[in-house]
Amino acid sequence: MRKIFFVLFLSLLTSCSDDKKIDEPQITIGDNYDKKAMLVNWAENIIIPAYKNYQIEVNKLLEEVNTFKQNPTIDNLNKLRVSWLNSYKAYQHVAIFKIGKAEDLYFIGHSNTYPVNIIELNKNINTQNYNLTSLTQFDKQGYPALDYMLYGLADTDNAILVFYTGADALKYRNYLTDLVTDLKNNADLLLKDWEANKNTFISNTNNTSSGSVNLIVNAYIEYFEKHIRLGKVGYPAGKFSNGIQPNKIEAYFRKNVSKILLNEAISASADFFNGKYYSNNQTGPSLKSYLDHLNVQRNNKLLSTIISDQFSLIKIKNNALDDDFVSQINTNNNKMLEAYDAMQINVSYFKVDMLTALNIAVGYVDSDGD
Repeated sequence: MRKIFFVLFLSLLTSCSDDKKIDEPQITIGDNYDKKAMLVNWAENIIIPAYKNYQIEVNKLLEEVNTFKQNPTIDNLNKLRVSWLNSYKAYQHVAIFKIGKAEDLYFIGHSNTYPVNIIELNKNINTQNYNLTSLTQFDKQGYPALDYMLYGLADTDNAILVFYTGADALKYRNYLTDLVTDLKNNADLLLKDWEANKNTFISNTNNTSSGSVNLIVNAYIEYFEKHIRLGKVGYPAGKFSNGIQPNKIEAYFRKNVSKILLNEAISASADFFNGKYYSNNQTGPSLKSYLDHLNVQRNNKLLSTIISDQFSLIKIKNNALDDDFVSQINTNNNKMLEAYDAMQINVSYFKVDMLTALNIAVGYVDSDGD
């Protein structure tokens, strides 16, 4: 019965790819890989340091908000914008790890749901009646809402400043503060939770759906598939709609940082695959070394090398994009679709080849037909 189930499972995985047929991976049976050492590397050298840096950047962001609130000048607005982008980039490195407290807090939903709902956001500001912890507030908060508050209120910086100095200035300043305070509260909670439960995470080496490796690997693949490949590129490029949707790009109002955020997320994903420390170039036990330990190959080439090479191609495709994704989509959307296709190939390697080799089942709902 188990053999029948496993065959059916592989069939379902294989059928979910819309790319050309990928040959079956060559796998060496037997797994005595030191998963605990890998979990130690993930927790101590990647995840917790990334959350520490994220907390630092969010704290800086709140400091800049308070400075701007007390003295709303163009200079302070620009300093706030710089801190917003730095914090947004740091977020790309922690959003990957949607397990435990991050899942309980709906961390991604609260932090980076876009496009922002401008009508309801302005209603929040005008009524001053809102609760940002509510699940109904996702598209009125987080970094996309800050993008609107810092760049989208008007066409010029002087006109934007009027919102923070005019008759309703207190409402706009308060909402700005509340947005960043919510980000800070979640950053604090998540770092505290990881530091408190690190040992439990490391000791949970069981190869079950609730095992640490399984949870992180599923979170990693889901984020790459749904939030990077699809959210940052596929949706705005119209991959699953009747036409392009440039209003769905990340950082729509700033526009020319969408590629920066995409590249940051891709680098975070590639670094995690390779076990690269967050703070330096040293590497430790990782998905790459795990696959190499199992000698997983495709056409006599290590799967880890194939995946790494594909990450390099993804970066090449992404770097060919215009800094302004709205302009890119409207002038030559094919480049966006090429970037999407490059990422889709690694999605297939992850979900079919890697999960099969590691004997891990897909633990999230796959509903976009890829």
